[in-house]
Amino acid sequence: MLKTLQDDFRIIFERDPAARNWLEVLFCYPGLQALVFHRLAHGLYVLGLPFIPRLISHIARFLTGIEIHPGAVIGKGVFIDHGMGVVIGETAILGDFCLIYQGVTLGGTGKESGKRHPTLGENVVVGAGAKVLGNIQLGNNVRIGAGSVVLRDVPSNCTVVGVPGRVVYRSGVRIEPLEHGSLPDSEAQVIRMLVDRIELLEQQVQTLQQQSSADPNQLEAALKLEYSPDSNRFMFGEQTTDIDGEYSVLAATHCRLKDRTIQEFLDGAGI
Repeated sequence: MLKTLQDDFRIIFERDPAARNWLEVLFCYPGLQALVFHRLAHGLYVLGLPFIPRLISHIARFLTGIEIHPGAVIGKGVFIDHGMGVVIGETAILGDFCLIYQGVTLGGTGKESGKRHPTLGENVVVGAGAKVLGNIQLGNNVRIGAGSVVLRDVPSNCTVVGVPGRVVYRSGVRIEPLEHGSLPDSEAQVIRMLVDRIELLEQQVQTLQQQSSADPNQLEAALKLEYSPDSNRFMFGEQTTDIDGEYSVLAATHCRLKDRTIQEFLDGAGI
């Protein structure tokens, strides 16, 4: 237990640039204090001692604003940053070196008995205000964006954002634990693609109006929408009309239901 507490202490200096000295960390970091109380309460809980573990947990909640059920299993090197409003349920399991921000809930979704809280792998980061609910599994090196609500299993080395949480794969890209600004906005990407598609359809209607008196064969050629894999663009024949009325090659990104971005967006939500 002493070795685990030492890891809890050291990880703060690695992950919090505001940590100045050991005295400040020991007395002014509620996340560390809550873990000290919890490890004591958990030891007594495992021994089957009634009431006292819950009382210690309640005292820790009063002093730190962090509620950890004594039955929760927490690995070494876990850092609860700030921590106000953090709730960790009875059957939750946290792997080594997890990073938990303020307002996070690792909770259940009902009144069922048994394992009903999430299991986090190693080196998982849960952003501020995120909710991870139910008996679900989060793999190693998972990143949960601030304010996300996660209700389904998440594979290792993935990022989850949104409500409900959607999985966004970041293959080959290393995300540092504190770089929450680098989280992708999958909803914005899909909306951008749909807007581009609407613009294409509007331009097609405009071309139809301009060519309404033209030869039918010319009209069919003018309105033919083709996708070029080489340029990753849609084109009307050889050229098309842009919003300003000038003829140019359309530079909008193609948007179909089979597109990878849209498919991952839907798959991440379990749709």
